[in-house]
Order: sequence, then C-alpha cells, then structure tokens
Amino acid sequence: MTDVEPIRLAHLRPRRQPPALLVDVDGSPSAYRSLVWALHEAARREATVVAACVLDDRDGLPSAAATAAARARVDAQVLRAIGETGVHGRVRTAALERPVFDALSGAARGGDLVLVTGTGKRLLRPAVPRPPARRLARGA
Repeated sequence: MTDVEPIRLAHLRPRRQPPALLVDVDGSPSAYRSLVWALHEAARREATVVAACVLDDRDGLPSAAATAAARARVDAQVLRAIGETGVHGRVRTAALERPVFDALSGAARGGDLVLVTGTGKRLLRPAVPRPPARRLARGA
C-alpha cells in the first residue's frame, strides 16, 4: 500500500458582507425617487436596501403605536416602489429615532453603507477594498 499525504487547503478568506444602502423615506417625492434609485443600485451591486423613517418625538421615546404606524408607511412605500420598478432583492425597513439617524448621517465618510436622502447620497465605510499596489519589474 502507498501512503497518502494529506491535502493542504489554502486559507479561505471570509466573505465580505454585501453593501447596504440606507434610505430616508419620509413620504416626500424626492425621498421616493431616492428609494427607487436605491432599489436599482442595490440590484446592480447585490446590496441590501434599508428603508428607514425617522421618528421625531420631542417628549422622549416614541410610542409603540407611532413606531408601528411609521413602519407601515415605510412598508407601503417600499411595496409601491417594488411594484413600479419590478426591482426586488434584499430590502429591510426600520423606524429610527432622530439621534440614531443623525449619528449615521454624521458618520457619512467613505462607502459600503450608502446613506440616501431626498437631498443626496453619502457613503459610509469603504465599498471596495483597494488591492495592494503591485510593481512590475522593468522590462516585464
């Protein structure tokens, strides 16, 4: 019998999480256009769209009923956008409190979380890692 040597497998790199596009859905026409853009962009990038509404409650935490109503409005906007565009994929909805949304929008520098509002787009965390620079030998 011959001895069989074990096969050495190369180290596998963990898969990168797909990018996320955070969209502020406030019911305005510009926010709806941003949601439609985000759906198209997410399909192109294989990303996840997080459609969020911002809860403004000056007296403290918003009530459960207000949160549920806000999520229902966002769900309706997302379903309308999916029905009109035919683009579907990974979509999540959320109701965020104002300080949380402000913290996300304040951190908007760089790129793999894209913050989309009616006034524009901002990127959070690098979207595509840059490969290390490769130098070629002269004459190669």
